[in-house]
Order: sequence, then C-alpha cells, then structure tokens
Amino acid sequence: MLTKQKKANAIKKTQKHDGDTGSSEAQVAILSRRIDDLAAHLKKNKKDKHSRRGLLKMVENRRKHLRYLKTKGASSYKKVISALGLKK
Repeated sequence: MLTKQKKANAIKKTQKHDGDTGSSEAQVAILSRRIDDLAAHLKKNKKDKHSRRGLLKMVENRRKHLRYLKTKGASSYKKVISALGLKK
C-alpha cells in the first residue's frame, strides 16, 4: 500500500517545483511506485487476477504518460527515466 510518506518520496525525485503533484513527471513517479508495490504483492499471491488487471492498467497509464513526455520534450523524458531507473 502506498502511504503518504512513500508517495511524497516518489514525487520528490521528479517534481518540477514545490507542491507539484499533477505533472506527468510526478504521475510517472507515483505510478512506478504503485507498480513496484503491486508486483511484489502479486509475487506472493499468484492467483489474484483482479489485482493483476489493475497492474496492467497502471502500466498502460504510465506508458501513456511517458509517451507524452517523449513528444513534449526529450530532456524531461530522459530526466524521469534516469531518476526512476526505468530503462537500462
């Protein structure tokens, strides 16, 4: 479960300014943290199909945000990718 503290730490890595929680960069950070938590849950609970569907929706939502960032500006896209360690 994503607590307020975990969410704040995830946003702090990519926020543009203080109080920024709605930008695509911040949304990608939040979704990445939720995806990591849910993936760990699904490793223990292999038959939880409902949560697996939610995970797939979150992954698609993150992909959409990243695609938007890539078209908007390559510098912000690269910054988010490196800050969150998404691609190698």
